[in-house]
Amino acid sequence: MRARYVAMANGPLSRPKLPGIKGINDYKGHTFHTSRWDYNYTGGDANGAPMTNLQNKRVAIIGTGATSVQCVPHLAKSCETLYVFQRTPSSVDVRNNQPTDEDWFNTIATPGWQQRWLENFTANQTGGMASEDLVMDGWTDLSRRIQARIRTLPEAERTPHGMMAAWEDSDYEKMNEIRARVDDIVKDPKTAEGLKAWYRQLCKRPCFHDDYLDSFNEPGTHLLHTDGKGVEQITETGLVANGVTYEVDCIIYASGFEVGTEHKRRAGFDLTGRGGHTLSDHWRDGMKTLHGTHVHGFPNAFIVQPTQGANLISNVPHNLTESGQTIALTVRHTLDQGHQEVEVTDDAEAAWVEILLSGPGRMIGSQDCTPGYYNNEGLDPGPGAKFHVGYPQGASAYFEYLKQWRSCGQFSGLSFRDKPEAFPD
Repeated sequence: MRARYVAMANGPLSRPKLPGIKGINDYKGHTFHTSRWDYNYTGGDANGAPMTNLQNKRVAIIGTGATSVQCVPHLAKSCETLYVFQRTPSSVDVRNNQPTDEDWFNTIATPGWQQRWLENFTANQTGGMASEDLVMDGWTDLSRRIQARIRTLPEAERTPHGMMAAWEDSDYEKMNEIRARVDDIVKDPKTAEGLKAWYRQLCKRPCFHDDYLDSFNEPGTHLLHTDGKGVEQITETGLVANGVTYEVDCIIYASGFEVGTEHKRRAGFDLTGRGGHTLSDHWRDGMKTLHGTHVHGFPNAFIVQPTQGANLISNVPHNLTESGQTIALTVRHTLDQGHQEVEVTDDAEAAWVEILLSGPGRMIGSQDCTPGYYNNEGLDPGPGAKFHVGYPQGASAYFEYLKQWRSCGQFSGLSFRDKPEAFPD
């Protein structure tokens, strides 16, 4: 497959992952992954119609992460019996989802409001100096709490150690609120205890939902908390957990997506650059780019993704918007100037990686945390993990830097050629 320009927007979470459970291929009932939802089996549709085909079914869902938190409320209302198999409880805070007040929105929605909201969310979530919170969701609440706690420190205590201690205090306070919310909503004390996240807020991806916890008050919904062990085995007719066999008609895998595996595996293809050099070869020892978008040796190719850019984990569309603008302007300039190729230089790529590695590294997913995709399931992430970082000054600073890089029109670090270099057949 050949094209003059290639923009890869596969996304970092796109290849479904199945759990490595003994006997997974032995099961004779119906099964599917949440990203391949089988409405022919469940009934209903993507618009929220009731899943009427499940009313006489015993269903198991494996996993209690961000996807399962969204699925369980619908399944709990549809299944005769729903077993929720949990390795580690998620942190589930209030989402407070409700219609936006039209009168209030009309005071906000002046020209450019979308960009202002993007920037406001980023500033609030990543420690910027935002004077107000336009979004007011769980992510911004978490960040603003930490900032407020740090601002209360006396000047002499605003050291790295003092600020980290304040962060710990804020985190502990917030997690206690989330645990107390479980007791307020879930009626059965044993079930409530099993649903309490016992770790730090950013050890796993925080979740926000208004109906998930209440699902466990449905008489047919059962939490199978395995205290970190997970499902022991899958049989021809069901699952084994905590030494007990549960026979079910359907198993739904809410086990997420591959993270950190080879790009070629996750994308489903490999990109071939100059001299037959592949992208997987170029990144064998770790990712190397300029701005997370341009790769040396791969002219007219661009990547749309957050790593080595803003690296903002919770509002991915902001990254995509900025990448799209950057790529569009780069291609427009190439065409307007009559060039055939655009490519980042080797020196510019190396300089950008050096800037990235001068920062503090990853701020989430400590190896001390409970296993999850933030910390490669608690396993050694390998030498390439150190390159999965963002701009050291933070997301807001990166977006401002990129805006200036685009607007000056010099496209610093890129090389333009009037004649394309030969590629292998």
